[in-house]
Amino acid sequence: MERRRQARGERRMAEILDAAADAFAELGYEKASTNAIAARAGISPGSLYQFFPSKEAVASALAGRFVADMRAAHGSAFGEADVAGMDLDELLDRVVDPLVAFNLANPGFKALFARPDMPSALAESSRPIQAAMLGQVESILDARVPGLAPADRARSARVLVRVFQAMTPLVAAAPEEERPAEVAELKRVLKGYLTSLSA
Repeated sequence: MERRRQARGERRMAEILDAAADAFAELGYEKASTNAIAARAGISPGSLYQFFPSKEAVASALAGRFVADMRAAHGSAFGEADVAGMDLDELLDRVVDPLVAFNLANPGFKALFARPDMPSALAESSRPIQAAMLGQVESILDARVPGLAPADRARSARVLVRVFQAMTPLVAAAPEEERPAEVAELKRVLKGYLTSLSA
């Protein structure tokens, strides 16, 4: 009986987090109230407070879920591969596709983590993921452009990550039938920049 109650509670928490992700994506963090989150979850605000004492607590739990999912996406994107010998188009497919898929599946991620006034606890939870992504991109650059000075490699990694971050919302905003073309354009921009580093 206790196990069933626990499973029900975990399902309800997941439903609340799903509703919060939708609310944050649609309304933005500031405008998404606990009442709006509860309504989207199909529960009363009092029921929401049984699981989370505040909107900040909901956001923190959602951030934890996003970070775990992003780690999995990074594993798919940056898993063990011979990046030095891999065809550049194949490498871009391998890196870009899982990261774009994560962003499309989690529209609330950007609403939560791209805020200039992000609470420090949320910022802290995403910092290791951002650092890992930059580190992985630097490793790819080190393998593919071995003559690049460390400072240039770090700068180039930041540029590549920022280009990806800047273009991903355009992919997400495109009609579904246009998304493959948008992703192809993103890869073309990244390929052009990577190719120029090797010239």
